[in-house]
Amino acid sequence: MVRNKASSKKQQKRGVDFKKIKRKIGRKLPPPKNATNTEIKSKAIILPEQSVASEKAGLAVSKKGLTLKELLQQTSHHNPKVRKDALIGIRDLFLKYPTELKLHKYAVMEKLRERIGDNDRVVRETLYQLLKSVVFPGCKEDNQGPFISMMMAYIFNAMTHLAVDVRLMAFKFFDLVVQHYPPSFSLYAEKILQNYEDILQKNQFYLQDKGKLKNALAGLVRCLTLLPCNTREVVSSFEENLAGQSVLHAFEPDLPKDPAGFDLIIKKLRDLMPVLINCFHEFIPLVHATMHLDAQSFDCMLYILQSIDLAVRFFVYGTGKSQPGLCSSIHPYEGPDMTMWDQDVSPVVLKKLLVVFPLNPRHDVSEKDGDRYFILNVVITEIFLHFSEWSYPPPDLLAIFLEFIENALSGKTSSVAESGKAFREKHLLSLLPFIPKLVSRVSRNWRLRILQAFTKAFKDSNPESSVKLACLSIIEEMLVPRHGIPSLDASDPEILGHHTTWIRELPLLLIMLGDKHPSYSKVVLHLQLRLGQCALLNSAVAQEYDNIQYSLLEFYCTCLEERSMFYGPFIKLARDSQELSVCCLYYFSHLDSPLLKSIAFCCLCDDLEPFMLFRIIEVLHSAYKAGHIQIADHISFFITLLSRFRVFPEEIYTVMEGDRMMSNRGIFKSVTSVVSSCLLQMGEDSLVFQILEEVILDQMSLRPPIDNICAMLRMLLILDSRPTRLSDQSVIYLSSFLSGYLIDVASGIPEDDGKSTSSIHVNTCHYYFLPCFLLFTRSEKFLKLTLDVMGSLITKNGSSPFSPNCILNATDHTNRIRAIVEILILMHKDVKIQRILSSCKSEIDHILQNMLSLQASKGMNMSIEERHNIQCAFDRLKCITSTLPSVPPII
Repeated sequence: MVRNKASSKKQQKRGVDFKKIKRKIGRKLPPPKNATNTEIKSKAIILPEQSVASEKAGLAVSKKGLTLKELLQQTSHHNPKVRKDALIGIRDLFLKYPTELKLHKYAVMEKLRERIGDNDRVVRETLYQLLKSVVFPGCKEDNQGPFISMMMAYIFNAMTHLAVDVRLMAFKFFDLVVQHYPPSFSLYAEKILQNYEDILQKNQFYLQDKGKLKNALAGLVRCLTLLPCNTREVVSSFEENLAGQSVLHAFEPDLPKDPAGFDLIIKKLRDLMPVLINCFHEFIPLVHATMHLDAQSFDCMLYILQSIDLAVRFFVYGTGKSQPGLCSSIHPYEGPDMTMWDQDVSPVVLKKLLVVFPLNPRHDVSEKDGDRYFILNVVITEIFLHFSEWSYPPPDLLAIFLEFIENALSGKTSSVAESGKAFREKHLLSLLPFIPKLVSRVSRNWRLRILQAFTKAFKDSNPESSVKLACLSIIEEMLVPRHGIPSLDASDPEILGHHTTWIRELPLLLIMLGDKHPSYSKVVLHLQLRLGQCALLNSAVAQEYDNIQYSLLEFYCTCLEERSMFYGPFIKLARDSQELSVCCLYYFSHLDSPLLKSIAFCCLCDDLEPFMLFRIIEVLHSAYKAGHIQIADHISFFITLLSRFRVFPEEIYTVMEGDRMMSNRGIFKSVTSVVSSCLLQMGEDSLVFQILEEVILDQMSLRPPIDNICAMLRMLLILDSRPTRLSDQSVIYLSSFLSGYLIDVASGIPEDDGKSTSSIHVNTCHYYFLPCFLLFTRSEKFLKLTLDVMGSLITKNGSSPFSPNCILNATDHTNRIRAIVEILILMHKDVKIQRILSSCKSEIDHILQNMLSLQASKGMNMSIEERHNIQCAFDRLKCITSTLPSVPPII
């Protein structure tokens, strides 16, 4: 019975645990009694010096606070947006901290190169912009060889990627590499050209994604531009590659030690040429089917033609495979059998490319499309002209291209005429270098037609245009043959007519250029000099060369009226251009007086450098000795130079008291010395003196300044003899003239105040007195006449013969007497003049008597001080007279 009660109690307890509770619908259930409260209530916890930001203090971080290490790690993130943001962050960080790039450039490139073949287009473009704008420019000054070699393996992997977009972008990356490190192409040329061949053969994307194809072709053009186009470039390029390959592969010792040889390049280009031509033909049906030529199609076609042109240049010139007898050369290396190129490439170029020339639209096109067709035709013409160096083209094909060249030069192409002269001139530059060889090879009829078109292009082009500059180079090549090109037959009247037109344009071109385009003027002057040098061997050129001197007057200087000069561009040109212009003067077989006068006026310009002044004298004197200048014209040039040279300051003593650098008197003295030296080399002294005497007396009658008179007197003295060669009439005139000259020189000497400057003034005065003293020693009559004139000037109330503008008064009489006494004292100090003065006592006594008469004269209103000064001068002169020897002078 007890067991039964216990079991019933246990059953009741179990029932309570599972008691059902009735819940009303819509009521929220209360939380269970054993529910754990998850709410946490606490105060803020501050942990100083424990934040994550503090770990980056002092480090370079991006705008988002990421370090360079973190950004590089994110470039490998699976999300393309994160990868792009990481690249942008790297760019911002390098722009803000440029030193980070220099310190970690190899680590940076090791991570960035992985993104070259990224599947996301935006990531690849972001990487390209990062390399282009930040990484490569920031490492420009460093050695980029190892830096570039780290990228190449990834670029080659991307070039073989399954996705066409990635492959095309890889060529864009390589183009960027070539821009910053050009030797990289020659080191990887074989692989690069092979990849270009592979990608261009996948023609399914030509018309679908022409923009990306254009970028790839632009890179190919840049690579082929690096190929040499002559033997010298081949050798130098090969040596440079050998020298630089060790640096480029510093971290890749397993790579080949030699760069790709030119034999491998030739082989790859031979395989690439048909692919390029086929690629070009893929566009022709599309062009004919559409109404206009879109920009991307035009760019692709242009890059393809430019690639073909560069490859042909390399084959023809770089390998020395030009036509025998025309531009032959020797192979600089042992290359492959070039006949393979003849057999494989030549038929393709002739049959598939040149036969489509000229490219003409089937519909009426706009002016812009017409210009694009013209550009394409110009490039095809270049290919043909380069190809003609390899083998002679068929006559019919040659005539088609010659007609296009003629029309392009003369501006007859309709589309070009509508788009303006500037467009035509820009694209004519590539055709002009072929003109000299072309006219030497074609028939006479075509030669005259091409020359006529070329002359028209030369005359119609702007003076400062690039076409004018190129035409000058072509003219030099045709008139002064070089590089084995035969000269044009000048005996042909029509060809001679073109020569004449070209030569006559040169002085007109110099005047039109002025001094605003010095580099162009230098080219013209260089051509003029070359023509002058070869004119000695060509009578027809020599005659036209002589005739251009009359057109050069405006280039140097023109004088409309007396003292009214208009200087041409010559004065303001640089020294090297002036040197060329002066050298041209020597080669005129006969320099006429108008040009000499114009050059003399240039020598008088204050802006002309002293060096060029002496250079002009040297060249003209050499021309005189060569028989190119008549003696009268040469003397006239010297007289003009010395009589009109403006010496500043005019006061001969003030320069000694001031700044010597403010005077050109020293330069003029040097000019006088050089001219005097030239006079001694002009021939018989007596004959030259006769010509010089009359001219100098005429110039002195114009009463030039003191320095110019002194220079002309020195010219006379250098050719004079003892006794003097001066005629009696000249002696009489000079005695009257030189007395005033001597008085004016002496009147500037300040009175002796015991200072050191007094002796300097006396030495300066002696420089101007010396020519007169030498004349006195050669003619006693000359001295006596001069003293007579001085004596008469003491009492004469009027101006001196030398100073017509001076109005004399009592004070002037006193200064004149003092100057005469100073002259006689200086004569007395000269030993040779002192002996001659002893025979002139009567003339000196006459001077003394006139001094006394003036002093005692009551008609002159003189002060006591002035009369005292005259008395002092009288006593000084009387003192030196008493010491003169009584014996007659020995002459």
